Amino acid sequence: MSALDDARVVLLRHGETDWSTQRRHTGRTDLPLTERGEEQAAAAGRLLATLELRNPLVRTSPRLRALRTAELAGLTGAVVDDDLAEWDYGAYEGLTTPQIRESVPGWTIWTGPVPEGETGEQVRERADRVLAAVAPALPERDIVLVGHGHFSRALIARWVEFDIREGRRFAMATGALTVLGYEHDARAIRAHNLVPNGASL
Repeated sequence: MSALDDARVVLLRHGETDWSTQRRHTGRTDLPLTERGEEQAAAAGRLLATLELRNPLVRTSPRLRALRTAELAGLTGAVVDDDLAEWDYGAYEGLTTPQIRESVPGWTIWTGPVPEGETGEQVRERADRVLAAVAPALPERDIVLVGHGHFSRALIARWVEFDIREGRRFAMATGALTVLGYEHDARAIRAHNLVPNGASL
């Protein structure tokens, strides 16, 4: 049995905000959770408890919505990691994809330009830094990374050694968990987009 067989990196997306319900790109804007978002965060904590995490090392985005999610999920000892912040959407902050496509047909965050924001390459570099920073703690401890939708999907793509644009394949609901780990020493996705009672999938 490999020493990595039990190693886990758990991603937790923050709970619902007013902008997430409207599918508006929310990067630097520091929005609080909605009442439902707080309920999602608490429910995520109950789901986390079923994983029986081993002395988890917790890192969180600096944004209020992530910090509050970590708190409500019962995650203690969380350390802020600026690299866990959401994609910087630049001029597209607060806009929806349909609004952006009015001027840039077919645009997606994964494949299109982001004026005044981050490129996919910059996001890839951040994701790789996050994973490299926590890797030494494996396999002795589980890792919990509390963050955002697009950046969590970037982390998934990079964990399994995909190009950053393949983050588009991994939809992730607010308050959802993804469990990354190993299968015969190869990086693998052990579970994805887990939410209590299958809600919001």
